[in-house]
Amino acid sequence: MLHLPYSSLDRDRPLIKIPFNIFVIGMLLLPVIGLILSLFISIVYHFEDANYTHCHVANYLPSISAAISRVPELYIWRFCIGLHSAPRFLLAATYFGFYRGRFVANLPELLLSWLAFLCNLAENCALLLLTYVASTEIYTVHKAGFLTFIVSSQLYMLITCRLWYVIKSHYVNKEELNSYRWKVRLLLFNLSCCVAAAYFFRRHNKHCETGVYTLFALFEYLVVFSNMAFHTTSILDFGKKSVMVAVLPEDKRY
Repeated sequence: MLHLPYSSLDRDRPLIKIPFNIFVIGMLLLPVIGLILSLFISIVYHFEDANYTHCHVANYLPSISAAISRVPELYIWRFCIGLHSAPRFLLAATYFGFYRGRFVANLPELLLSWLAFLCNLAENCALLLLTYVASTEIYTVHKAGFLTFIVSSQLYMLITCRLWYVIKSHYVNKEELNSYRWKVRLLLFNLSCCVAAAYFFRRHNKHCETGVYTLFALFEYLVVFSNMAFHTTSILDFGKKSVMVAVLPEDKRY
């Protein structure tokens, strides 16, 4: 085998370069596939256990917590979220850097950028917590993770919409305007589904009506899927960029 000298040009070339839209789609397909597979297996093979309710009324769809608490669904979901979480932290850092560049001279928006970053981190950490502590293991910890996920994700979406309202007010850019509009639509849809899910959950616990818990589960799915769709709008924000792993020249490392 012929060994050629390792030139500085080869050394400085990116080791990995992935288009940002491919990166985001791959990142968000992991929880989508994991959730769909878990729901399918729960409904087909664990229907009675997954749809059990404390008051023994008929139920036709499992909650997400019930769907990911049995084997093999538990391992499928944990595998997908484990792979999903690392790129999510990278995406949070990417947005924070973007906002800092845009709002370097605007203190209120800069503070909101920090808050959005913290909410994004809290959302991802809460997702990991509720994933790796199943409701059948330590229910109170799983419940705390779920509530933290819901609150932090909605606060993050709300702050993000505010930041993009400022961006679209100062910059005339078709992609940015389109991104803002989709973010607002998905935020409103997510909030509506969350309110509906909370209503049906409370109604089920209070009256134990047939099928009401099924409606709760359905709106819970929509809350999660709309949250994923909200993060997909990052394609509109950074779609023409790439995610790269590269070795920087020594004169650019500091």
